[in-house]
Amino acid sequence: MLPMNDSRHIENLIYHYAELIDAGDLKGVAELFRNAVIVSPAHNSRCTGYDEVLQMYQQSARLYAPAGTPMTKHLTTNVIIELEDGSSEANARSYYTVIQSTDSLPLQPIISGRYHDRFVNTGSSWVFSVREMHVDLIGDCSAHLLYDSSKIS
Repeated sequence: MLPMNDSRHIENLIYHYAELIDAGDLKGVAELFRNAVIVSPAHNSRCTGYDEVLQMYQQSARLYAPAGTPMTKHLTTNVIIELEDGSSEANARSYYTVIQSTDSLPLQPIISGRYHDRFVNTGSSWVFSVREMHVDLIGDCSAHLLYDSSKIS
């Protein structure tokens, strides 16, 4: 394998989040944020570390049997990574659009917004330190969320 530069490692973390959440791997998502915080201004919430992040996703993401997934695809685009050479910290901004299709919901975009992420290099790898989730557009999230999505602003 070819060695990856720091920006590519950070970009892969951003995409790995989407892959894990769409697979219904909530423990894997929480592991990404083991020593990090997720901030959601739309919910006025802040979850820190593995246990709080796992609980947040378990209380909010609807998973469908038998696959155990949310029947979504998180599409992450417009990734901009700001990293100074030799720095152990980086910032990234990206867009997300979540599409979903279930037996009762035709394929459609259900929510779109922005991630503002911060990363730190532990010496052996890059990891999330902060993820801010900003909601810009919201559609029918009733088949995705376990709570009333009209409370998202």
